[in-house]
Amino acid sequence: MKAPTALNKRGIKVSFDGYKFDSQKEYLFYSKFVKDSGYKFDVHPAYELVAMTPIEQAKIGSARYTPDFVIYDNEGKIKHVYDVKNSLTVYGIDASAKLRFRLFAARYGIPVEAVVVRANDFKTIAQCVTKPLNEKQPLIKKDFNYSWLEATNY
Repeated sequence: MKAPTALNKRGIKVSFDGYKFDSQKEYLFYSKFVKDSGYKFDVHPAYELVAMTPIEQAKIGSARYTPDFVIYDNEGKIKHVYDVKNSLTVYGIDASAKLRFRLFAARYGIPVEAVVVRANDFKTIAQCVTKPLNEKQPLIKKDFNYSWLEATNY
């Protein structure tokens, strides 16, 4: 592992395996759970949420969302979309993040799962699906062999 490369508002950036992680927690999620999971994955792929829209004599720019990790099933379909957070509270998931999660789920048909990395597992909750954040109980997982529907806590 290379030494951390830069300090920014969100923490220390980490370069590893040709990826640049925005934080130590993202790197830990990758190294502990994603890298050797056996699933195909993408790190920081960009998704268009809203296309550029012309109005009168101007344009409204497009909006994009870049999740931290996307995990694919064996058929190449999206299985999980993860955004690594420091906590699953309103302090860890602000209003702008919730809006991006909502727009992503509406456009792509799968919710974003906020994830908090722990020593030997991770906590996750699917965002913007029916129940408010404070009524959900997070799932505690060690791998990706579950459906995001479990993370909605029905």
